[in-house]
Amino acid sequence: MDLILWRHAEAAQARADQDDLARPLTPKGERQAARMAEWLNQRLAQSTRILVSPAVRTQQTAQALGRPFRTVAALAPGADVQAVLRAVRWPDASEPVLVVGHQPVLGLVAAQLLAGVDQPWSIKKGAVWWLRQRERNGGHAVVLQAVQSVDCL
Repeated sequence: MDLILWRHAEAAQARADQDDLARPLTPKGERQAARMAEWLNQRLAQSTRILVSPAVRTQQTAQALGRPFRTVAALAPGADVQAVLRAVRWPDASEPVLVVGHQPVLGLVAAQLLAGVDQPWSIKKGAVWWLRQRERNGGHAVVLQAVQSVDCL
């Protein structure tokens, strides 16, 4: 199973009267999302399931792909690792899954799957971490397939 973790692109600072879920991308964030979407669209299988937090900034990031996606409340800010893993059906999903979400949970998911530790690894805004589970010597291993920063595109 492939699990692709995409942190939302740069978002506007929250105003005192604004719900955190309503924060949109900045113009820079829109450019970041478009660049990463182009990179992803060259690599993602057509069968990839795309799951997105209900936050405006993640919705706008995912829209840059130009593909259908599903909004999943369990991926909202404050989500925990187990909620994310249940939503993606890890490790049993037959198709690749792309999650567009938030820190710190995306970093926590990466740390748990790659190292078996509960650490808040940092994933940059707009970046992608591509994890792959595969069978090896009768067991399962998770490998880091790619890490792509939007700054390097």
